[in-house]
Amino acid sequence: MAKRSKTYRSAKEKIENKDYTLEEAVAILKEFKSARFDESIDISIRLNVDPKYPEQMVRGTVALPHGTGKQIRVLAIASGEKQKEAENAGADFVGGEDMVERIEKEGWFDYDLIVTTPDMMKHVGKLGKILGPRGLMPSPKAGTVTFNIQQCVDEIKKGRVEFRVDKTGIINSSLGKMSFDTPKIIENVSDFITSVLKAKPVSLKGKYVCSVFISSTMSPSIKLTIQEFE
Repeated sequence: MAKRSKTYRSAKEKIENKDYTLEEAVAILKEFKSARFDESIDISIRLNVDPKYPEQMVRGTVALPHGTGKQIRVLAIASGEKQKEAENAGADFVGGEDMVERIEKEGWFDYDLIVTTPDMMKHVGKLGKILGPRGLMPSPKAGTVTFNIQQCVDEIKKGRVEFRVDKTGIINSSLGKMSFDTPKIIENVSDFITSVLKAKPVSLKGKYVCSVFISSTMSPSIKLTIQEFE
């Protein structure tokens, strides 16, 4: 196990063995700020689901009211007027079959997310083995396959994030920066948790959320009480 820094150990000692309200947790994180860079605010939610069953796969999107603080590079694959719409919304790269060919032949990955229109999926679909393992494959469920490409790109640029439970039943995401004002961090985290709660599988019986922790990039994690969101 890696040896923790003195700063980390000191911060860990300040966290009690209890569940904190979101307001309390954010206040504690603000006290921990010590890195020389603008740390991310991260969340980890453990769910009582088994993702190997399709009906228990939890995923969705949420438009964070204050964004993530990160610049997301968007590739829009569309045709005709839809390309112009994507450009107007601020897509970093726009094209059609030429972009599909570039990815396939050159292994081009200088972007963070791909959005496309349904009519282009016949071309984009053949990139599944290339994009899938990197988590870049567009999906209707994630809202990245849509004819309303202008709104999609606009929302992503403003801070829309996708969440998806991993094979261990955990959702991880970054929801802002330590430089954000406290109310903005609280609102981002609150909206994210609420969206995950709304995504509860209909077939799931009993407890849904096992635990919720937030942290900054370099800090210990703090356990939240979820009663205030239920």
